[in-house]
Amino acid sequence: MLEKFFELKQHGTSVRTEVVAGATTFLTMAYIIFVNPEILSSTGMDRDAVFVATCLAAALGTLIMALFARWPIGMAPGMGLNAFFAFTVVGAMGFTWQQALGAVFISGVIFLILTVTGVRRWLISGIPASMRSAIAAGIGFFLAIIALKSSGIVVASPATFVTLGDVTQTGPLLAILGFFVIAALDALKVRGAILIGILVVTGLSMALGISEFRGVMSAPPSIMPTFLQLDIWGALHGGLLHVILVFVLVEVFDATGTLIGVAKRAGLMQEGKKNRLGRALMADSTAIVAGSLLGTSSTTAYVESASGVQAGGRTGLTALVVAALFLAALLFSPLAGSVPAYATAPALLYVAALMMRELVEIDWDDVTESVPAALTALIMPFTYSIANGLAVGFISYAVLKTLTGRPRDVHPATWIVAILFVIRFAFLAE
Repeated sequence: MLEKFFELKQHGTSVRTEVVAGATTFLTMAYIIFVNPEILSSTGMDRDAVFVATCLAAALGTLIMALFARWPIGMAPGMGLNAFFAFTVVGAMGFTWQQALGAVFISGVIFLILTVTGVRRWLISGIPASMRSAIAAGIGFFLAIIALKSSGIVVASPATFVTLGDVTQTGPLLAILGFFVIAALDALKVRGAILIGILVVTGLSMALGISEFRGVMSAPPSIMPTFLQLDIWGALHGGLLHVILVFVLVEVFDATGTLIGVAKRAGLMQEGKKNRLGRALMADSTAIVAGSLLGTSSTTAYVESASGVQAGGRTGLTALVVAALFLAALLFSPLAGSVPAYATAPALLYVAALMMRELVEIDWDDVTESVPAALTALIMPFTYSIANGLAVGFISYAVLKTLTGRPRDVHPATWIVAILFVIRFAFLAE
């Protein structure tokens, strides 16, 4: 049955290979079940419910990818978007987490419409490559400052805004240790390096009596504190319209880029042959809507899926295994609740470091490309907002191209996004 449905022989793989690939992908992305509750609970959301929502959203999204698109790609709440949800939309802008979930739902519906109508592909083709790279790098910088702040490595300063914290304290020391453990293990090609780093720091904090040991396994907690708690009408508030725009833009770039990149590595997008990209795009669009109903930020395709592809995963059976393991993870809620902030901070910082590699893809010789890209990446951490980075980046790109006599180099999609952000700033000024 598995052979017939997933066409294993046609893809040159076997059930055993796919199972190993699925386990590999899960290990590399399982850190999200610890990190996501830590981030979203800062908004006042119930941590245990977010843990369940994270596992279910990941399992459901990956299951859709497995059975509908049949691609070896894992889905889960995305890094960067969860930080934007918690620290910008709720923390800085003052909206409720229910309204933020409503914004995620609306963005998911828009995302689905853009996918069905083909506008999503038009948007992707129209956004400059330099801006796409800058957005990924900027989100990396944003995650980095969140990680450094939450671990106490960087603290506020009245003289210089930020300064080095007391790194002789136990929390910052454990965070630094965790980062080096993750980086070293990843350099040595150890699978699940990020997850191992989180567990090592958590174990040490328990041994030192800093964090409370709540157990390892138990029956899953209730999801009801977050299930269907989204406030859709509240999300239609004027101040949240640009938030929805940001969610959509980041979802479009992040998910699409990941899907295409991993699929190419798996040999699933060969020239002249039919592929299931359309179905994969539908799968990740649907997962966003489902995740918002469960009670978590935007669900997206995970670039860590490349580790499973490297292990031989070529079909949806790999994704099916990932989905099953996320369901099994529901039993580990006490362990997730025992993970302190300085155990998840190293994971955030390492993911940030990996995302910054995108800076090499920018054309630094062309000022009209490099300056908007640099502004995009810099504004995100320094204003603590992905939205501001996107706005400044797109507007400056259109302005610089126009002032240098190259307005035709600006794709209509870029003009539309830039104009929308100008309108957003105009409304904020009133």
